[in-house]
Amino acid sequence: MLALSLGAAWLLLGPLSLWLLIKGSAAERMRAIVMLALLEGSTIVMSQLAQDSIPEHSVVSHDVSPAPVCDERTPAPRSARVGRALVLAWPAVRRECETVEVTVRTKGRRLLVWVRTAPGPGDRRTALPVRVKGDTARVTVPLPEKSGHIPVDGRSGRRIPAPMT
Repeated sequence: MLALSLGAAWLLLGPLSLWLLIKGSAAERMRAIVMLALLEGSTIVMSQLAQDSIPEHSVVSHDVSPAPVCDERTPAPRSARVGRALVLAWPAVRRECETVEVTVRTKGRRLLVWVRTAPGPGDRRTALPVRVKGDTARVTVPLPEKSGHIPVDGRSGRRIPAPMT
């Protein structure tokens, strides 16, 4: 409120004081100089009071989620080896996630596979660790029994080829 009053005083008394400095008598010029000095002094005091009320080291706390360490994506498996476990491989990216979520369903002789990278284990029960070697990322998915199923990408419906040895 004090700042608004000071601003209104500057708007009204500032131009009047300047007018009196130019066109006024000697006594009016002296009053105008005193008025401008009082306005300027009160502005300096006001800014000093406002500066003192702000703490020197203010701390602001926000709930900010940490930046993701990796990019979530749905990689397409480049190769799959089926045995007692299913080993899936795909081209690794620069910021490959440490875990993946793998969904496996059987449909006849086909083994439908969906892969989605996940930034961390969190509360996911299906998160599996990813091993990155060179430019290839691999994950081993345990299967309940050894099967002769054909691995198929669940998104595209295309067969996932066996790895080249």
